[in-house]
Amino acid sequence: MKKDTVCRLCSACCPVEVDIRDGRLIAAHRKSFLPPTQQLKCPKLQAAADITYSRKRLVTPLLRDRRNPSGGFRQVEWDEALDAVATRMQDVKRRHGAQSVAWLRGMAADWGAPWDYASRLMHAFGSPNVIGNGSVCHVAREMAHNFTYGAMTIPQIKDSRCIVIWGKNDRNTCPPAFEAILYARQRGARLIVIDPVRTALAEMADTWLQIKPGHDGLLAMAMIATIIEEELHDRDFVQNWCIGFDKLKRVAQNFSPETVAEELWLDAAAIRKIARHYATTAPACIVDGNGLDMQLQVFDATRAVCMLRALTGNLDRPGGDLIPQPVPTRDIQLKERLPSGLPPVTCDYPLFNGFHANWGLHAQSSLVDAILEKRPYPVRMLIVQSGNPAVTMTDTNRVRKALQSLECLVAIDLFATQTSRLADIVLPAAGCFEKTQLNRASLRHSLVILQNQIIDCVGNSWPDWKITFELGRRLGLEKEFPWKTVEEAIDFQLEPADLTTAQLQTHPQGIGTRQVAFAKYRESGFKTPSGKVELCSGRLDAHGYSSSPFEQGFGTPLSFADRRTTYPFIGISGERSSRYTHSQFRQIESLRQQEPEGYVDIHPYDARRLGISDNQLLKISTPKGSIHMKARISDIVHTGSVLIAWGWGEVDPTLSLNNLTDDTCRNPITATPSNRCFMCRVEKCGD
Repeated sequence: MKKDTVCRLCSACCPVEVDIRDGRLIAAHRKSFLPPTQQLKCPKLQAAADITYSRKRLVTPLLRDRRNPSGGFRQVEWDEALDAVATRMQDVKRRHGAQSVAWLRGMAADWGAPWDYASRLMHAFGSPNVIGNGSVCHVAREMAHNFTYGAMTIPQIKDSRCIVIWGKNDRNTCPPAFEAILYARQRGARLIVIDPVRTALAEMADTWLQIKPGHDGLLAMAMIATIIEEELHDRDFVQNWCIGFDKLKRVAQNFSPETVAEELWLDAAAIRKIARHYATTAPACIVDGNGLDMQLQVFDATRAVCMLRALTGNLDRPGGDLIPQPVPTRDIQLKERLPSGLPPVTCDYPLFNGFHANWGLHAQSSLVDAILEKRPYPVRMLIVQSGNPAVTMTDTNRVRKALQSLECLVAIDLFATQTSRLADIVLPAAGCFEKTQLNRASLRHSLVILQNQIIDCVGNSWPDWKITFELGRRLGLEKEFPWKTVEEAIDFQLEPADLTTAQLQTHPQGIGTRQVAFAKYRESGFKTPSGKVELCSGRLDAHGYSSSPFEQGFGTPLSFADRRTTYPFIGISGERSSRYTHSQFRQIESLRQQEPEGYVDIHPYDARRLGISDNQLLKISTPKGSIHMKARISDIVHTGSVLIAWGWGEVDPTLSLNNLTDDTCRNPITATPSNRCFMCRVEKCGD
């Protein structure tokens, strides 16, 4: 039997067809518009059965047995586990206030309806502190798009004539996008890749700029300077649909390619060449990605990239960058139920907290401040859903100290993790093929595709929605969670779109709520205060920030830059492997056989200079700590930089890249620390 659903083993949300035999998942196949010989294979999807039926799955709730001297867990039924969570939440609320309980979400359960359910529960409970990881992944970039032209754009890759890939490697992270790039290339599209690492996309590009890590904003400003100086901008679009051009022009004069090229590790002529290609090849799109995240300057860097789209008239046009048409939905987060005047722990970042109607709070470092430093007040209990902060958050040692100091830690996950091992209560979550849900992509776009449950839950695991709904009822929130099934909840949320799960289940290809339209701004303007693209922002100016990107200069984007004599290398957080999703799935034997360990990629010149050979154990250190990892001599990195494999702290805490990263300096608007790139020391440890 074959069934249709959406794979959520990573954030790509690929529509898939799944083979089912006797109620078990046998294999899964991604749907593609390309012929089979050209389709990209996903190792995680090929291992879907291994992941789903792994013997290492969490399949029953666990309570830490404090009567046991070893502090181990005992297996319990769901009633006892959920009652324990609810009792602890109510006890902390009674003694310290509801705001002392926080909910932290990772990316593994998607950012659609599961985010809304958690927000609804916490807001009805009385706590504003439901927090995501968007300060280091996606949301800080989305805020930059929003402040520039009102929404995050969607590159129309297949119809583009010039594709700029900026800090992204869709061969590993988003197979449908990579296939769209292949399709466009076959039809003559030019491919420009901007990345400090020679990725698979860089190797197939017409032009690859090996930018200095963390300096993306400087390059974007140099491209802006070139386009304006050489009068390559779309005069009609800029004159009629942009504000702040004259000010941006004045600021950009400080960033000519000749002025900044050396700092970028690039040639001025190469910068001008790609700026000309992008500006004069129509239509063109920019695919910006996670490589721009986790940088101190993510907000201004992304704003500058966004302004390139506007200056060239590539906004909301076929083959350019589409302003999305979200499906109309009911807001179910119950923010109105929060006590008046109660600030969240992220209150130092008000613009980031409120730039979007339902994105919520994402300045995740503030949570650690609240636990350890009691700023702005103490957080004493934390529920972690589909996340692994003990590995993935900046400055691992500080985060682990925070987690260990809580009165109660609850973990909801598919597998045991470094975080769940610190927890008091562990709740086993169902996998993506075991639950029905509405994903972020279907709420953001006009095409709604349902992730449909196609097999029974493994063991005694529960889907995220059921855990949240049942916990809400135990907290006395029966009226807020009246739905007996997730289908009822989705139908309630989709009612404004006149869609139901029953309809979506009969249309596995998805249902479009409206025809895709371009140049919508001609009728309704842009969703900014001015109704235009804001090349300078009055909102930022009113809050004491620079209205144009890098108006006060570029500064340094690298942690520990003031100690570069002691820490002379730039360490780069390694790219996401196609076999794993951040710290996930490293328990799966078939995937580990393909990629058994991580490496530090070091340039041959630097290796010779330091006497380092392949597979030699290296010590990488910063003022925050150190890790030990084998060397791999490779020219995919620039001299003076090393690429450090990411996510292996789940296998062994001594391999955690976040042992090296710093959380003391953050972007003042988005709270983003610099854990993408930092100064470090590289030493060999022997054979």
